[in-house]
Amino acid sequence: MRYRQLGNSDLNVSVIGFGGWAAGKLFWGEDVVDADSIAAVHRALDLGINLFDTAPVYGEGHSERILAQALGPRRQEVYLATKCGRLRSPDGKLYNDSRPEAIRAECEESLQRLQTDVIDLYQVHWPDESVAFEDTMAALLDLQREGKIRYIGVSNFNTDQMERMRNVGELTSLQPPYSLLARGIEAEILPYCRQHNLGVLAYSPMRRGLLTGKYRPGATFPATDSRSQDPMFQGERLARIVVAVDEMASMAAAHGKTPGQMAIAWVLSQPGVTAALCGAKRPHHIEESAGAAEWELDADTCARLSALFEGL
Repeated sequence: MRYRQLGNSDLNVSVIGFGGWAAGKLFWGEDVVDADSIAAVHRALDLGINLFDTAPVYGEGHSERILAQALGPRRQEVYLATKCGRLRSPDGKLYNDSRPEAIRAECEESLQRLQTDVIDLYQVHWPDESVAFEDTMAALLDLQREGKIRYIGVSNFNTDQMERMRNVGELTSLQPPYSLLARGIEAEILPYCRQHNLGVLAYSPMRRGLLTGKYRPGATFPATDSRSQDPMFQGERLARIVVAVDEMASMAAAHGKTPGQMAIAWVLSQPGVTAALCGAKRPHHIEESAGAAEWELDADTCARLSALFEGL
């Protein structure tokens, strides 16, 4: 396992992070089993993964509780990252709330669910333009001074939103979506993070399994799985993506690797990216992801992959 410094912090994190979204069972279908999630966390620990990312909204706190249960006394060996500001209403709709009082309440609840005294990286899950960013950051700085959180990050923010946070206090990291099929951060956001020494924790590096080669044209998903409504998993678009994934699979096989591992390695090879957050329903999922940790792609291979998936 390789490790990299996260932005301006003293956190030396594994380049493969464990993403806790699936453990919360939110939008992942009905085949997520708590015992499998716990086993996946244990396997991640054995593989040298020390960064575990979750959020309260992942199953109404379920992911945080499962993660705490799985880590047990090994919590001190890892860095815990969770989030705030993303909630679910009684009718099931998601909304953002970054008011200072809401952030403080969420932090206290996360500390309790995670069974810890301090959160290593506390991230605003989505920008809330109804609240002054200065007020949001001030609340986070208060929690930091109180010793309840160590470092402050954001997720899904653009450069202007990050700048407004940075005008008030020190920001450590950004968590954006980034993969061969989601490259929107390359134009402005990734250069901004490099310029200001912000760590980048790329989520969904395999685009929810689409870049693993597992899904073929005509793939179907239960209604409880949000991929059933995702255009990339449907019709002609899926067919075109599969052609590109099959080509990547051939490239990866020449190195004794899988297409999913090559997709992760591509993300980790992009300048400014600190780590790739990989979800895992079962132990073998995180085993495969960890197989990309030591694989450094050369510039020509990265360029070939970029061109292969361009416009998909």
